[in-house]
Amino acid sequence: MDPARLRALLDQVRAQAASVDDAMDALRELPFADLGYASVDHHRALRTGVPEVVFGEGKTPEQIAGIAAELLRRGQNVLVTRLDASKAAAVREALPALAYDPVSRTGTVELGPIAARPGATVALVTGGTGDLPVAEEAAATLRMLGIETLRVYDVGVAGLHRLLHRRAQLEEAAGVIVVAGMEGALPSVVGGLCSRPIVAVPTSVGYGAHLSGLTPLFAMLTSCASGIVVVNIDNGFGAAMAMARMFPAPRV
Repeated sequence: MDPARLRALLDQVRAQAASVDDAMDALRELPFADLGYASVDHHRALRTGVPEVVFGEGKTPEQIAGIAAELLRRGQNVLVTRLDASKAAAVREALPALAYDPVSRTGTVELGPIAARPGATVALVTGGTGDLPVAEEAAATLRMLGIETLRVYDVGVAGLHRLLHRRAQLEEAAGVIVVAGMEGALPSVVGGLCSRPIVAVPTSVGYGAHLSGLTPLFAMLTSCASGIVVVNIDNGFGAAMAMARMFPAPRV
């Protein structure tokens, strides 16, 4: 249950439009629902402002559909990450409303309009086209949180004039997520050019000594540009959530 729905329920009880027993019934499953294979956390939106997100990797389509259906039953929008195309097709048989994006590998179900967070525009910067799946995972997550995005793609250090051409746009954003593979130098460059909060995401895109993302991870962690936050390899979702905590939604 999200904060707005809970407040509406409490207002109904106060106005005697709903009984205490009605409220008790509505709140009975608030902490979590035990599905046997998953304990769906219905209280998370109240604690953190964001409902539980379904990590699709490692789950069966039936499990994903079951968890999503339970979230929807309690009035929550649904975001599924790391969802491949074959699983998405199977999940849609149970949940036809699921919208699937193959680039970000995310599935979403929106019960209603998502409230925008005024003034919270996040620039998504990538080193190359190979980093797009991770950046688009961040974009999909930010959209479900009501945060507008500005895409600044394929502006890596092999051609810095491309980044400098769009420098003013970075300063107009409230925050910047920088996604890069190879040697992972791009966040340091952006950090030296831009005053906005920066979250860096190393990707597993690169050749041998790139070590499947460890090399850019270490480079970002040891960046000489101060104040850069670094998340795990390929973790576009985590970068979006970190940025969302910097620009929280207004309290309901």
